[in-house]
Amino acid sequence: MSPNSPPLSPSGQAHYGAPIPSAKLRGKADMHWPRKIWHFSGIIIMLGIFHYFGPKMSWWILGGLMAFFFPLDYLRKTRPALNAATLKVFGPLMRQHEAQRMSGLSYLLFGAAILLAFFDRHIITLSLLFLAIGDPVASYFGIRFGRDKLLGNKTLQGTLAAFLACTLIASVYYYLNGLMLERIFIVAPVSGLIAAATELVPIGKLDDNLTCPVLSALGLTALFYIYGGLVL
Repeated sequence: MSPNSPPLSPSGQAHYGAPIPSAKLRGKADMHWPRKIWHFSGIIIMLGIFHYFGPKMSWWILGGLMAFFFPLDYLRKTRPALNAATLKVFGPLMRQHEAQRMSGLSYLLFGAAILLAFFDRHIITLSLLFLAIGDPVASYFGIRFGRDKLLGNKTLQGTLAAFLACTLIASVYYYLNGLMLERIFIVAPVSGLIAAATELVPIGKLDDNLTCPVLSALGLTALFYIYGGLVL
């Protein structure tokens, strides 16, 4: 059995499904374009709802999604038929490890809820943009051109690409919103550095769809306070 295969019960069936076609699910070393497009589109839609409808409506929509996907992720642990059906529907968008534990979507929804509950709207927007764009950019350049390992499967090339992409995102965002313009050549690169650093920080077995936006939000909040982006 390969390291990515789900654990088997005494009957030979996987605990999370019976049987799980893990070979059909993509690993982290695969670019997995459908997932990246889904990931980007979902976050952009979330941001669109947040900015167009406001926090109250965002909470209703986010709560509805969490009410569906959280129980689904929990119940499929003990219901092989449910897990098999979930993999059949969402398999093209899932990684191999998600056949055995909580999906990245649940982590993303949880992370978005934390951002919505505790952070300023500019912080929320930038943190999610960094995740939507910086993460796939880092993956692409890391897989395509990665040569020098930093931490785990993270590469110098992928991290530099994420830094440059997120610095550009921050620059455009600060300019369009009139934020810290007199210090933009400092705060934009520091923002990109914060985003790139969050890609490198492993926190237990937590998914980066949760850790990256929350860590970015914490770092950006400190940056905004220091350079006057937020009013104390």
